[in-house]
Amino acid sequence: QAFFCLLLCIPWGSSCPPSCQCTERAGAKAVLCSSRHLEEIPKDIPRDVVFLKLDANSITRIPSNAFRHLSHLEEIDLSRNAIEKIDRAAFKGVAAGLRSLDLSSNRIRSIPKEALLALNAKLRLANNPWHCECALQEVLWEARLDLDTVQDITCHTAPREEYVGKPLLQVLDAGVNLCSVRQRTMDVAMFITMFGWFAMVIVYVICYVRHNREDSCRHRDYLRSLPSAQAHTE
Repeated sequence: QAFFCLLLCIPWGSSCPPSCQCTERAGAKAVLCSSRHLEEIPKDIPRDVVFLKLDANSITRIPSNAFRHLSHLEEIDLSRNAIEKIDRAAFKGVAAGLRSLDLSSNRIRSIPKEALLALNAKLRLANNPWHCECALQEVLWEARLDLDTVQDITCHTAPREEYVGKPLLQVLDAGVNLCSVRQRTMDVAMFITMFGWFAMVIVYVICYVRHNREDSCRHRDYLRSLPSAQAHTE
């Protein structure tokens, strides 16, 4: 009976990952996994966690539904990792309640805007090798970015060389619209493709007409040669 009583008293949903430390912060559960050489997000994080620190690890990707079972989650710190890829549904299930998300100091070049625009959390995106593009511009304008770090969102690569090395906010304040740049690029590519097809059609028509003309000339010469050939036979 004592054994069964013990089983019933165990908080099965609150076990702590072996590589982390679970504690209380302001009466809420905090899971601390900082500097634990983690290469992926732990699978056995307690469901009642409110504060989750995964900073200073070697995590490279945030997969879809990575935190979906953590309905009480309010803060996630993923800074100083090696994150390169974030799936579109990475924060599905926690978007409504999340108040803070730190993705600074990773290896993120681009991110699906759907992954961030659904969040109400304050975002930290500084010190990543960003490729400045339309999706990042939309995140900057529409998401809740931490104003203290927004100047550190710098263009590591960009559609034009003069934007490289500059804060994205500075580029946009100068009147640049990266979404229209992408549209112009697509328009130019479409124009070049259409021009190529048109040129191929023109060349085909020219070759077809020239070939028919040569056939006509040969046929005419043949017909002209017939009377002279008959006269020579007689």
